[in-house]
Amino acid sequence: MMNDLMNQPFVVFVLSLLVLWLSTRIGTFIRGRRKPLDEDEREDFSTILAATLTLLGLIIGFSFSMAISRYDQRKNLEEEEANAIGTEYVRADLLPAADGARLKPLLLDYLDHRIAFYGAHYGVGLREINEQTVKLQDQLWSAVKAPAAAQPTPIVGLVVSGMNDVLNSQGYTQAAWWNRIPVAAWAFMEAIAICANLLLGYGARRGGARAALLLVLPLIVSISFLLIADIDSPRGGIIRVKPQNLVSLADSLRPH
Repeated sequence: MMNDLMNQPFVVFVLSLLVLWLSTRIGTFIRGRRKPLDEDEREDFSTILAATLTLLGLIIGFSFSMAISRYDQRKNLEEEEANAIGTEYVRADLLPAADGARLKPLLLDYLDHRIAFYGAHYGVGLREINEQTVKLQDQLWSAVKAPAAAQPTPIVGLVVSGMNDVLNSQGYTQAAWWNRIPVAAWAFMEAIAICANLLLGYGARRGGARAALLLVLPLIVSISFLLIADIDSPRGGIIRVKPQNLVSLADSLRPH
């Protein structure tokens, strides 16, 4: 349930804004049922509020850094995957003519499925792409295993090693797409944000203009959550890794 929610950044934004705004209103409600803070209490309260907001800012910054590092990792692995496929396509010429002619179309078909993987959304379409990818990997390995068994030479071994890189690169890419900010980290970050907004509402002075300002912090924090969730979600957000290297490779291998 939580994993599905993290794949929808705009839902995260709306829910966060609603929860945090309600937190400030609950804080103001509690404050209204108690006597106003005197000067000494307000000074201590301001210290606690400042510390809580500082901690919230640090955690948001740390989570943003985690999301950016995972996004960069996905970009780098896409480049490595394109390099592995391109290298293996060239090495196919080292095989006997019949084996090389069989391997190259399989690599092109595999390349198309890898490009489709980056553009697919969650659902049946992605499941079909993954199933076809597994089948193609079996066919690719069979295409190099047969000539390697027939002619176990260092040159053919180079082709087998290249195919191993192709298959491994897909596994590394998939692992990077599964490597997300943990749900527990999101829960802790949301809890601290709720506490900060409760304190903000509790410490706010009475007045219509000041009440309108209580929406500012929930809005800013919710936008921060939106940005983090968008970058961290490989498929659900606007900021996504585009398979530029894979597309460029496909264009170069199909000049016409």
